[in-house]
Amino acid sequence: MQRDVDRFLEVLETERGFSVNTIFAYRNDLTQFTRFLLGNWASQGEPRPLPVSDWGDLTARDLAGYLDFLRDRRYATSTVARKTAAIKSFVQFLASEGRTGGDPSSLIAAPKVDKYTPRSISPDDVMRLLAQPGGLDGRDRPEAMRDRAMLETLYATGMRVSELVALDCCDVLAGQCCLRCSGRTTRERMVPLRVSALDALHRYMNDGRPRLSLGEDEALFLNHRGSRLTRQGFWLILKAYAQQADIGDITPHTLRHTFATHALRDGTELREVQHLLGHVSISTTQIYRRIAAPAAGGNDRDTN
Repeated sequence: MQRDVDRFLEVLETERGFSVNTIFAYRNDLTQFTRFLLGNWASQGEPRPLPVSDWGDLTARDLAGYLDFLRDRRYATSTVARKTAAIKSFVQFLASEGRTGGDPSSLIAAPKVDKYTPRSISPDDVMRLLAQPGGLDGRDRPEAMRDRAMLETLYATGMRVSELVALDCCDVLAGQCCLRCSGRTTRERMVPLRVSALDALHRYMNDGRPRLSLGEDEALFLNHRGSRLTRQGFWLILKAYAQQADIGDITPHTLRHTFATHALRDGTELREVQHLLGHVSISTTQIYRRIAAPAAGGNDRDTN
């Protein structure tokens, strides 16, 4: 059964162009589902579900039982909805290949999820956050230059953290005041840089990065070992600065949301924000209109 999951994931990656992150999430969701069907999820004192060892034996009752299993363990509605979508897509794939008797997932409805409102922070919060790297006496440390350049770049461009840490030095096009950003799948876009971000990048690349580099990595942002900084590494950095700036409930994606919200409030056209964020559909970008509606200068945290 796991071989069928692996084959489905290969199709998503090679033929449908799904991102690495999406493939990873699908793999986790479908592996958990397969383990449930095989009867490996029964806890002590609970009735063991009847095992399903072949996709041809899969029924709508098995699918409904799995969703009940998730709800009983108090999974968030959004998580159940995501797992349901992954399973329905997979079962439809099996049905198209004649591996199941029809499509049992067609009888299963995904749970309704409340509209998601991205959380942004206020301009004052952004300024406090950007002021944290180096504090009062450490601005000449290479790590402080790197961190300031990363935070400035995220707020100036709205790029994803995965895109930020994937940047190479050659992606900084200082003469054009922009970055070359490779988005999900094979999409590439050029994103402009404001002066403060360009200055921070220039200082880091000329003074900070040479002191971190071992001369073997073309990555733009390096860790203390001279290797490419990871998403997890950035998250730890952001978390520490957010605590110093007394900004709670912040994630790496918050600066992306903040960029989009502030850009719309400053009068940037929705289509332009769509391009800068790398969204395929403008409907994905329209969600920011809900939090961009309050007058500039308001407390964004009160609107989320």
